[in-house]
Amino acid sequence: MLVVVCIIGLISAVALPSIAAGIDSVRLRTASDSIAGFLNAAVNRAERLQQAIVVVISPKDNCLTLYSNEPGFMRELRMPSGVTIEAVLPKLPGGSDGDEGRLVLLPGAAVPGIGVRIVNEHGSRRLIHLDPMTGFPHVESVDRAE
Repeated sequence: MLVVVCIIGLISAVALPSIAAGIDSVRLRTASDSIAGFLNAAVNRAERLQQAIVVVISPKDNCLTLYSNEPGFMRELRMPSGVTIEAVLPKLPGGSDGDEGRLVLLPGAAVPGIGVRIVNEHGSRRLIHLDPMTGFPHVESVDRAE
């Protein structure tokens, strides 16, 4: 019985890191899909309601916030634990990775090409960027920090 318990403990100890990495990978994928949906909703709201929308991307607060001129309207998307906003791209001249990004979406105007790079605790990165031609967000894996 003691041998069986030791074998089960050994198998659990070997499997635990890969399970934790898998959970972190799922969190990263979910966060990137949430950001893509959030940006898509902002573009759709600007077009549908014909009002200017401001999206604030804050690496310091680890969240995205959506504002409009409609009284009391504000939406916020916080990143899950273990996932952080690493950078807002493109960087402003003289800016750093931790700088806040502001995006103004105007009805009938072209969508600015902006990207949000997120990272998990294991160093895996994803880049979510708005395509200026279509206005749709795209998600791609990033192998290294740029």
